[in-house]
Order: sequence, then structure tokens, then C-alpha cells
Amino acid sequence: MSSNLANKDYIEFLDSLKTRVVASRYKAALSVNRELILLYHHIGSMILKSQKIHGWGAKVIDQLSHDLRSEFPEMKGFSTRNLKYMRKFAEEYPDSEFVQQVAAQMPWFHIATILDGIKGKQDQIFYMKKVIEYGWSRSVLVLQIETALHKREGQAVTNFQEKLPSPQSDLALSTLKDPYIFDFLSVGKEAHEREVEKALVNHVEKFLLELGDGFAFVGRQYHLDVGDQDFYIDLLFYHLKLRCFVVIELKDRSFKPEYAGKMNFYLSAVDDTLRHEDDRPSIGLILCRSKNNVLAEYTLRDMTKPIGLAEYKLHEILPEDIKSSLPTIEEIEVELSKNIKEEVV
Repeated sequence: MSSNLANKDYIEFLDSLKTRVVASRYKAALSVNRELILLYHHIGSMILKSQKIHGWGAKVIDQLSHDLRSEFPEMKGFSTRNLKYMRKFAEEYPDSEFVQQVAAQMPWFHIATILDGIKGKQDQIFYMKKVIEYGWSRSVLVLQIETALHKREGQAVTNFQEKLPSPQSDLALSTLKDPYIFDFLSVGKEAHEREVEKALVNHVEKFLLELGDGFAFVGRQYHLDVGDQDFYIDLLFYHLKLRCFVVIELKDRSFKPEYAGKMNFYLSAVDDTLRHEDDRPSIGLILCRSKNNVLAEYTLRDMTKPIGLAEYKLHEILPEDIKSSLPTIEEIEVELSKNIKEEVV
């Protein structure tokens, strides 16, 4: 391999093998996880069945935990608490086909987190499907559960059904939430100055996470030149799944009908100056501190462009001294400008 050509050939050969190894390791990990989930479901099912047949109480789980850990000391997961999760898992999901097709695609502790944090079965399945679709980490899953995503997704007031073709209208509606939770600080009264500073720096990442999957940042105070006049959009994104620009306007007050008129103008300008022929119609999202739904619906009814309207909320239980340190709308925009360059969630 003395020649450049030989070196190039070898590098390409090595890269192809490395790609195959990584893919095989990933498939092996999925296979191991699948078998673990099926094992835990089986154990939970057998506990349920045996308790029903023999009339055993809750103490049998303590005994079972002791005996299984003694027999398989190298295996983790046989604690009393985990066995109770297995029992609950089997009790709520007796359908083995569902377990194989859906639940087995998730890590066990994601399943336990959902069983712990969500009561209704349909809501649990909502989070399971989100984990599978977006590959959420456990920490992201916990955050979405704590902010009740299942109650907020698709709840924004919009005119999408009238202004967008199906199925884009349904996808666009499901992309928006109401309210948006801008819970940027989670520190208590004893927090040191450095801790507060760190929380403020990190709030941009959480803001993007709250927006949801598929948002690609384009610009802050994005300049539009219309009729030789200058206009500036608060935040401009491109949504990779909707295949359209998303204009976001932030208002630190209650919704007013004139906000929709200005958004309608911005969307017309974006469609004329930025939209590619393959792009779908741009959509707008107005985020206000509060809104009257009846007023919002009347306002959006005769708008020519697809517009959504939602509230945003800061953490309501923060102490006042910490709450006063929350970033303003202007600070959010500044942080976005400095820290997000082509970042995609």
C-alpha cells in the first residue's frame, strides 16, 4: 500500500467494514433489549398468574427477588421494585403481540418511567410511540412527561384545516402545542450565582427542545425588505418534516387581533421572497402570555395564511427572587442568535 491509490482503497475498505460493525452492534443491542423486555413481560405475567392461582400476596415478590438474585448474581434487574414494575407491565399490557411490536423497541427503564408517570393506557402508548419515533433519552422523556406533552400537543388555536391541504394540515396542527412551557430555570432558593448563570445559558437548548422535533433555526430578527421598507421577524425556522418555513412571533402580553394581521403580512413576504418552488406554504406561530380562544378563533377565521396561536408559560412555582432572573423575550432571541447556528432538533 505504498501508492496514494492503494491508501485510498484501503481507507474506503476500512470505512465500509467499520460501518458494518457499527450496524451489527446496533442490531445486536436491539436484539438483546428485545429479549430482555420479553423476559420481563413473561416474569410479570407469571407472577400475576401464580398469585391468582395460589392466592399469594405481595410478599411473594420479596421472596422471588431474593431467590432470583441469589441464583443469578451477575444479572441486575431482579430487585423487588423492578419485579413490581414487571408485574404492572404485564397487568396493563397482557397483549403479547403489542409487547413484541411496540414495547420491545424501547429500553426497559423508559417503559418503567412511563408506567410510573402516566396513568391512562392511551397516554402511555402516546409516549411509547414518541420514544420510538424520536429516540428520546430517558431525561428527555421525563421532561416531556413532567410538562404533560400529551395534553398540550395539537392544542393550539389554528386555521390550518381551512388554509392547508390534508394531510399537511393535520401534521402542522400536531406539530404545535398549547401552552408552550418555557421552564428555563429549575433552581431553588439556595442556588449560587454560578448555578443561576448556568441555567440561563442552558435555556436555549431547552427552548428548542420545547419547540419539538424537526425545527431548523434560520435566524433571529430576520430581515425582510418589502417596498423599500425594513421589517424584522422575531424568529424564523424551517421545519424539515413539514417542508416549510415557520415564522414565530413572541409577544410579552395578551393576544390582540392585530398580531394576526402582522403575521399574515410576514407569511406573504416569506412565501414571495424565501420559499422555494418545492416548499409548502409557510406557517406562522404567535406565542403570547395569554389568549382568549373565542377572540383568537374569530381573528384567524378570515386570515389568508395558515397561522397558529398558543400561550407560553414560565415556571409558576419558582420563588420570586429566582423568577425575576428569568430571561426576557429579548434575551431569548439574543441567546438564539449567539448559540444556535443551523441547529436542528
